Amino acid sequence: MSRKNYLFTSESVSEGHPDKVADYISDSILDRYLAEAPESRVALETLVTTNRVVLAGEVRGPETITPEVLEEVARKAVRQIGYDQNGFHWENLEVDCYVHEQSADIAQGVDAAENKEEGAGDQGIMFGYATNETPVYMPAPIYYAHLILRSLAEARHNGTAPELQPDAKSQVTLKFENGVPVGAQSIVVSTQHRPDVSQERVHEIVRAHIEKTLPAGWMCPEEELYINPTGKFVIGGPDGDAGLTGRKIIVDTYGGAAPHGGGAFSGKDPTKVDRSAAYAARYLAKNVVAAGLAERCTIQLSYAIGISKPLSLYVDLHDTGRVDPERLEKILGEVMDLRPSGIREHLGLNRPIYARTAAYGHFGREPEADGGFSWEKTDLVEVLKKQF
Repeated sequence: MSRKNYLFTSESVSEGHPDKVADYISDSILDRYLAEAPESRVALETLVTTNRVVLAGEVRGPETITPEVLEEVARKAVRQIGYDQNGFHWENLEVDCYVHEQSADIAQGVDAAENKEEGAGDQGIMFGYATNETPVYMPAPIYYAHLILRSLAEARHNGTAPELQPDAKSQVTLKFENGVPVGAQSIVVSTQHRPDVSQERVHEIVRAHIEKTLPAGWMCPEEELYINPTGKFVIGGPDGDAGLTGRKIIVDTYGGAAPHGGGAFSGKDPTKVDRSAAYAARYLAKNVVAAGLAERCTIQLSYAIGISKPLSLYVDLHDTGRVDPERLEKILGEVMDLRPSGIREHLGLNRPIYARTAAYGHFGREPEADGGFSWEKTDLVEVLKKQF
């Protein structure tokens, strides 16, 4: 029997956090490849530190995308985030490029051939999750942690909070009663700011965004509100700490409320099931909950490198289901082709839609007209309802 009354905490980090800067650069480069050649293969890693960006990984794509182009994309990404500081400046930083051709051994396992279907880009397990505790079927702690930072970032970008700088973190602890979130127990927000700004002003700005974001009556007690708890936060971003692609995988998914398969998303083209199958699992889980078949749903998929079909599909409805999980597993495998090529086709993943996923979560976002966040659609709801 699961607990009904408890506290649960999730964190988020902003687009200016060093690890997210790395994710954004990696996904911006991926988008550049997919824009020029939708079948490009990309596995791109980024390291950022004081006034330096290091690119590494393997690719297979158009020769027109040279190291000079990759450098240009990286600088543009840093500029869009908003870094023009002495220790990390989009124009003055050095970019080192160690990107090389995709391994022939990997390519032969993944590529389709005359007598072979396209295989998965790697072995692994992927999880998808959905819950009805928020309108977007996401766990409430990570949902509100993201919303707070997105609100602060919008204010920084549109000029209503020019005192703020790009690096920020949030942490939200919610109280659950009878399994339902009822309010905030504590909230932590640390945000980088300009050196001439007082902590009183930082508190005023941040508090307003927290209060605007949370539902009425959910604000935590005053003594449990922590804004820049260490004091001033001027040196931040890659100048304050190094960042790497793929180091914030729990921030990217469900804030610890559900399992994560272990593989990061950013910088990987959709033949990599670390990314595409995790999106498919979220898509299926969200549609299950949106169809009213359960209040919570976890889905696991597994793959082997070079093999097209998933090795397993597992459904857990957490004792909230209104249907038989075994029958649901069979139906989910029928309503969606879960081979890597089938996932890409169903969700339209061979497009330049990934840079926007790099911060504030890959899930719980609105589907976009150009195909962005297609895995957040609930277009299987009627199909699933009819099956049951």
